[in-house]
Amino acid sequence: MRIDQNGWTALITGASSGIGLELTRRLLSEDWQVIGLNRSRFSAEEEWIRRAMDDGRLREYQADLTDFKQLKQALLAIQAQETRIDVLFNNAGGSLSEVRYSPQGRELHYELQTVAPYIIFMEMKGLLLKGTHRTVVGTSTSAFATLRAFDPETLERPTKFRKLFGPYATTKLALSLWTRAIAPIAALDGITIRSADPGGNNTLRKGNSSGLPFYLKPIMKWLFAPPSKGASLLYDAAFGRHNGSNGAFFMKGKAAKLKFIDHGPRVLEKVDTIYREEYRKPELEQEAIRADRSSSIKAR
Repeated sequence: MRIDQNGWTALITGASSGIGLELTRRLLSEDWQVIGLNRSRFSAEEEWIRRAMDDGRLREYQADLTDFKQLKQALLAIQAQETRIDVLFNNAGGSLSEVRYSPQGRELHYELQTVAPYIIFMEMKGLLLKGTHRTVVGTSTSAFATLRAFDPETLERPTKFRKLFGPYATTKLALSLWTRAIAPIAALDGITIRSADPGGNNTLRKGNSSGLPFYLKPIMKWLFAPPSKGASLLYDAAFGRHNGSNGAFFMKGKAAKLKFIDHGPRVLEKVDTIYREEYRKPELEQEAIRADRSSSIKAR
């Protein structure tokens, strides 16, 4: 299915590589405007990227999404410079090879894949309400199907670590759980929110460390689909005919059963508390404004 809408705008996190880049390419080919919120900049070597940025259809904001100071600065800039968002793809993520923590002191998978998407959704709600499609899609995973237990209280500081099937899987599950829990509230504003598994995609990049178990690396390299496949599944989660599926988790293009749904309200409570008590602190906003002014002065 092709969605042609001149003037429609999508915000994609993690748009500069992998699935996010392929999703960006597809939407631009269908005359969308795309806002990229990325840790790493778009490659200047790609002609289609240069062309889209030159004509204003592709706009980029840069931040480490796990650093609230950088995230705040980027989101304030988007709020000031953009006029609408029709679809928000909370796509940024990654599988780490060891336990690491964010500047705020939480486990990095959790900050990036559970907390940051909630903050971005809440902060972009005003622009979503100015759009037409009003849809949010979070990139999740089917890796949590292997989980036998889930404890929301250990998300910030996990007691055990396993590549892919540890914090990566649990924090993606947490994303899907808070998505399901908040869907009825979002619906009151006419917003549809879902999460989707993009399937197995070969997103290995030369020179980048990977959080994959060693036995999966050759399987990914030779057997997994290219990132365009995952981009297609996220696209379908946003625009496919999924009536009555607000809050649903999609796998292989269809609504699928979600594990541990009883924990959804607690996960939502935790991320909302972080958003309101940490991210929304006035001093954090003032610091972000000062940093933005400083960077603007240096750029002149």
